Amino acid sequence: MKAAYIEQYGGPEVLKYGDLPDPSPAPGQVVVDTVAASVNGADWKVCAGEYNHPSFPVILGRDFSGVVSAVGSDVKDLKVGDEVFGVLEAGRDGTYCEKIAIGAAIVAKKPAGLSHVDAAALALTGLTAIRAIEDTLKLKAGETILIQGGAGGVASFAIQLAKHLGARVITTASAANLAWLSELGADQVIDYNATDFRKVVRNLDAVFETVGGDVAMQSFAVLKPGGRAAFIASGAQAPKPDRGDVVSLRPAVGRDRPALERIAELVRTGAVRVPPVRLFGLADAVEAVQISKARHLKGKLVFKLR
Repeated sequence: MKAAYIEQYGGPEVLKYGDLPDPSPAPGQVVVDTVAASVNGADWKVCAGEYNHPSFPVILGRDFSGVVSAVGSDVKDLKVGDEVFGVLEAGRDGTYCEKIAIGAAIVAKKPAGLSHVDAAALALTGLTAIRAIEDTLKLKAGETILIQGGAGGVASFAIQLAKHLGARVITTASAANLAWLSELGADQVIDYNATDFRKVVRNLDAVFETVGGDVAMQSFAVLKPGGRAAFIASGAQAPKPDRGDVVSLRPAVGRDRPALERIAELVRTGAVRVPPVRLFGLADAVEAVQISKARHLKGKLVFKLR
């Protein structure tokens, strides 16, 4: 099969495109012929060696959409020909390729009305947003939340999910994305290049922080006593608050079929729309990961393989 992979750590330029062996399904697994796979912020970090992999080569990528082409023993609820989407097991990479072996229990059937490209674009971003907004922050109707870095894939999904839950949503972005995020439902959009968010918002119920760096620690300042913050871009552990009356949380992005089905339902009902997508061929993986690493993008980057 064709794949984009690394044989050493470094910048995106160390990515190679070539042939690797096809996978076979172990018991409880299916093999999926990949139609689309998305690029996520974690991918360039894998490339740089920020995650531990026992050996090379390492295929990048975590989410996908495609068609089941082989079924392992003990798999009863999926069959060859089923269109599916999903996210690889936690701690595992390997979707920048033409075939994927994955546990059947964490794969969901792709809704007929959702393209493979759109399903791949939503899988990991949607799963992360649901875990953060619903499961970790437990956001309620009537609360106010600040979502940092609103134009990113996870944050743009989170904005829509938070509005669907009945919350008031504030977000930060560059000037180029202010109008788009208002269209997604954000009640207040702050241009982070022009305004310090700490000067215009305060006493918030929750913060969802997707940017990292100095922004992570600064986010505690806008919470009310008893407020809570969830972080996905600040290392393996949530930052320690610089005040004792707020809660700092790190979402656990567990994989399961019901969460994927939740994503599909949110899209089906119109609560969440598919983000803008820029398509690449797998042979252009270096360029795609370079763009992702630069972080100044709107929506999602997706490889279309078939």
